[in-house]
Amino acid sequence: MKRIGLMKYILFTAALTMALLARLAAPASAAPKVVASIKPLHSLVSGVMKGVGEPYLLVKGVASPHTFSLRPSDARELERARVIFWVGEELAPSLERPLEVLPKRAEVVAMAESKGLELLKLRKGGLWEGHDDHHDEKEKGEHHDEDKHAKGKDADHHDEHKETKAKDDHRHDHDKHEKAKDDHHDEKAGGHHGEHRHGVFDVHVWLDPMNARKWVHTITHELEEADPANREKYEANEKRLIARLDALHEELKSTLAPLKGMPYIVFHDAYQYMEKRYGLNAIGSVTLSPETKPGAARLVEIRQKVRDTKSICVFSEPQFQPKLVKVVMEGTGAGTGVLDPLGANIPAGEDAYFTLMRNMAKSLKGCLAGK
Repeated sequence: MKRIGLMKYILFTAALTMALLARLAAPASAAPKVVASIKPLHSLVSGVMKGVGEPYLLVKGVASPHTFSLRPSDARELERARVIFWVGEELAPSLERPLEVLPKRAEVVAMAESKGLELLKLRKGGLWEGHDDHHDEKEKGEHHDEDKHAKGKDADHHDEHKETKAKDDHRHDHDKHEKAKDDHHDEKAGGHHGEHRHGVFDVHVWLDPMNARKWVHTITHELEEADPANREKYEANEKRLIARLDALHEELKSTLAPLKGMPYIVFHDAYQYMEKRYGLNAIGSVTLSPETKPGAARLVEIRQKVRDTKSICVFSEPQFQPKLVKVVMEGTGAGTGVLDPLGANIPAGEDAYFTLMRNMAKSLKGCLAGK
């Protein structure tokens, strides 16, 4: 009997020990389902969530957020998500509607509206065409046709007046609609959206590591709100990521310092945050926006600018056709390189942002300085 009792005691003790060890090894709380839109943002979210869970990445591979379309698997992940991080509608307009109709439990965070970001306005003039200039050109053509039509109808002033009034009424209704749309976004963003009106600020804010620091603060805050049980882990990861970003900033300063003042052309105007932070000298872009293919006249203008300024390099992007860059470079003697603001070929995860920034610095140095 004594032996049986001893065996039971040993077995009970072993079982209790295993249960305690399993409990210690288990996470403090199940990780919330989190979605991030683009790889640089996903990288920072992954860093804050390290040891808690893995976020889901929407825009994969060489896909561009400017032209991204949701797959059924993406839609399912969005429906299940507790927190969704995206840059904003200016970068991924196709996501605006799907995010508006999600269940109320999902917290949708527009990172372009994070507090404390150093924001830069969209560039216009010279080879930095306004991002709405293609609409202006279209309207000019339409007005030209209307003028021709009016000259041929001089006798019908009454119809012309009615047409003008109808246009004014339509314009008034359009303005009311746009104001209502802005008011809706202001309400949805808690009033912060008013600082970041559509079409005013450049949304490629992650290309400045100091802005990435602000993103880490925002990500940490949102995850703590959604998952307070893992607050300590999020805060520890935040401190670690901030230290990594500070070290990256110092490294990039050293790498890019010799390139200050060297002129070059980029594929589209996405890099001014990196340019301003490190004193780089991009003088124009091949296309005003990724959705708009440049016309022949613009390509000729850029090619002449490359010759006149003795631009050293013209940079393409893996998400878009490189043949346009070849057309620009023809007969100029300029070199070529690739700048990838999204990290198309970089494995997703915490290190992706750091690899992306180092790769761009390496590409700039390799083409501009020949190293």
